[in-house]
Amino acid sequence: MILEDRIRQIELARIQALLNRDMEIAWRLHSPEYQLITPSGTALARDRYLGKIASGELTYLQWTPGHMHVRLTEQMALLRYQVTLELDAGDGHGTPFECWHTDSYELNEGAWQAVWSQATAIKSQ
Repeated sequence: MILEDRIRQIELARIQALLNRDMEIAWRLHSPEYQLITPSGTALARDRYLGKIASGELTYLQWTPGHMHVRLTEQMALLRYQVTLELDAGDGHGTPFECWHTDSYELNEGAWQAVWSQATAIKSQ
């Protein structure tokens, strides 16, 4: 398997872990230095982000990625893709919205981990 495809598989595993609240996998796939920049511009460090997911305060109902473009070196990978996200508004429902999603991964002691993520809302024209 080529490395680009392996990186895509890791990102898909990370998405599934977040959707399913599989916190063991989620913690393993996020670097201690991880930070998410949300579509609203909020910065969330790993502990706060994964804590919100573990508690149910942040629940993804949908995370449907498009084709993942990958750029990489031996120690770092960047992914960029369009995604449809839907967050639980507190009643088990939400409004799907489109984003650009960019993730950076670093090779850390033989394992690829997400270090930075940024989601940018796509405005309708």
